[in-house]
Amino acid sequence: MKRPKRGVPEGLWQRCPGCQQAIFRKEADKGLGVCPECDYHFTVSAKERILQVLDIGTFEEWDSQLFPADPLSFSDNKKTYPERLVEEQKRTGLTDAALTGGGMIRARRVAIGVTDSAFIMGSMGSVVGERLTRLIERATEQQLPLIIISGSGGGARMHEGILSLMQMAKVSAALARYDQAGGLFISVLTNPTMGGVAASFASLGDVVFAEPKALIGFAGPRTIWNTIKVELPDGFQRSEFLKDKGFVDFVVHRKDLRSEIARLIDFCGK
Repeated sequence: MKRPKRGVPEGLWQRCPGCQQAIFRKEADKGLGVCPECDYHFTVSAKERILQVLDIGTFEEWDSQLFPADPLSFSDNKKTYPERLVEEQKRTGLTDAALTGGGMIRARRVAIGVTDSAFIMGSMGSVVGERLTRLIERATEQQLPLIIISGSGGGARMHEGILSLMQMAKVSAALARYDQAGGLFISVLTNPTMGGVAASFASLGDVVFAEPKALIGFAGPRTIWNTIKVELPDGFQRSEFLKDKGFVDFVVHRKDLRSEIARLIDFCGK
């Protein structure tokens, strides 16, 4: 009697969007979510970012008690906004698209925020804006270096209307006060950082880091083509292109991000 063939367990392999190779998932995880064949940087969650950047066991989450409301009683004819939120919360393990708190980077105390593009595309709702604003205000009060790692495929969250749109100005105003107090803001742009996030706080860093080949901008290439029918240059809106144009200061590989942030904090005397 022949033994039945054993299949390959699901989840062991993944296809890299960069080189199209099938890679062993554990190898990518070991490399902080980077393809071992072509260096493609996979999108990682906000919680994974915290583990990658901060010293182990030092993260203290702030303002986790803030939850989104439904000011417009929004529905898209398929589900209501509260129903969508519950689905996203179960799927991502987050209460909203921003995770904020304090921690240590190579024994240097920092305030840190991470936006997660997996939660409604990392769009800015009122909770995202409020958490980031409180993060910046606490960094100002405690004179801490501020790091915000951005990942967003969209801007303001349409489900909350003007209450979402105003978060761009609110967070930017808090950053202006932080700057006046002499704070150091390091902005880290990941793939993708688009829309209102790119048009507000993500572009306001004293120093702007970006991961390799991250898509960064306001409207994406397809939107630009569909509206004004313009073919974009090769690499347009990618980290390397934007560094050449002066929008990004440094393109930093994920494995070097911790050390580069710590080095910059020391260099700036913070």
